[in-house]
Amino acid sequence: MERQIEFAGILSNDKFQNPDFYNWNKVKIRYCDGASFSGNVKNELQNGTKFFFRGQRIWEAVMSELLLKGLRHAKQAFLTGCSAGGLATFIHCDNFRTLLPKDSRVKCLADGGFFLDVEDISGQRTMRAFYNDVVRLQDLRGRFPHCGPNVDLGQCFFPSEVVKDIITPVFVLNPAYDAWQVQHVLSPVASDPQHSWLECRLDISKCDSNQLEILQGFRKKLHDTISELKHKKDWGFFIDSCFIHCQSLNSLTWHSPSSLRVNNKTIAEAVGDWFFDRREVKEIDCEYPCNPTCHNLGRARGSLRKEKEANENESGQDQENESTVMPR
Repeated sequence: MERQIEFAGILSNDKFQNPDFYNWNKVKIRYCDGASFSGNVKNELQNGTKFFFRGQRIWEAVMSELLLKGLRHAKQAFLTGCSAGGLATFIHCDNFRTLLPKDSRVKCLADGGFFLDVEDISGQRTMRAFYNDVVRLQDLRGRFPHCGPNVDLGQCFFPSEVVKDIITPVFVLNPAYDAWQVQHVLSPVASDPQHSWLECRLDISKCDSNQLEILQGFRKKLHDTISELKHKKDWGFFIDSCFIHCQSLNSLTWHSPSSLRVNNKTIAEAVGDWFFDRREVKEIDCEYPCNPTCHNLGRARGSLRKEKEANENESGQDQENESTVMPR
């Protein structure tokens, strides 16, 4: 792992890049356990090999240390995460709430972590099979009580199941055409032996009409799943129509003059409005390619790189599996 990590986007200390949270205390938790800080295996030896998948203990150790450093006195606290860190945010949100004073404002933000249980282009459920392996390897059977006996173990690890029991307010930030999911869930390399998705999976502007139709179906699946959260009064969401993955850790996508906007609000403005109860935020963007403010991978990769080179505090898209704790 890198010795130094850049703090940008929601972690920036620049008031113009991060108007609502620039002066908060911020901690980034490095991700390394492979199951969003949820594993806690008892038996180290598996098939003749020693494994130490105990991410739950990492989570508990970090929280214990932060509480001693002053987190237990926080008046406001925000647990956030991107990608696998977004999934970790869903998994640990309620536990995080229990650690803080009852009269403090505590909420959670999951960025790019709403992974979908969908068939890939070959008709296989690649992501569910992967999650099945994770659950089995890290002995997570008892970790998710929301899953009944008739539910496939791999399904238990998807946010659509995890969110059913979450009580703490959560904000779901996700692109409708999540680039990581398009590449690894919808069109993994193994599902495309003819390489017909080679261009499309890297740049949505290179997709043909049939591929775009499949992507619109993927978007609809996300919207159908998210719609079930509308009844959660204190929850918020921001589902844009961009082809990107993780948007809260990059100042260009989080809050800048050229940032993505939905209903004329940047992501930072929408999240801040929701966190501080300034308004209800349940934003759903129109279909691609309707939003010209999107920074899509492929077309925008060059501009993202230039932004990173121009700003020493730019985090880019290479640190997408972290969780962050922001107490104040």
